Amino acid sequence: MGGGQPTAGRPRAEVVIVVMYYVYILKSEKTGKLYKGLTSDLKRRLNEHNNREEKSTKNGAPWKLIYYEAFSNKTDARREELFLKSGKGKERIKYLLTQTLR
Repeated sequence: MGGGQPTAGRPRAEVVIVVMYYVYILKSEKTGKLYKGLTSDLKRRLNEHNNREEKSTKNGAPWKLIYYEAFSNKTDARREELFLKSGKGKERIKYLLTQTLR
């Protein structure tokens, strides 16, 4: 045993690290404004917003996560983020989150 070689009859375990990308929407509990963003670490990013580490959101803290989508591909996630920031995307947000935004 040892030496890093698989033992006969025992398959070698393969470690696969999957990185997910999250498109998210935050709502300011202070101003009611929405913020849309993209990250690979949703918990860390929400903490950054709420700790006023992000220039564009520091005046709206505290922020509440009201929506997110997970993607396995960063390009797809970026496309969705840009869509949500567009006019049609804003309409979709109003439709999807009708009760949440009241």
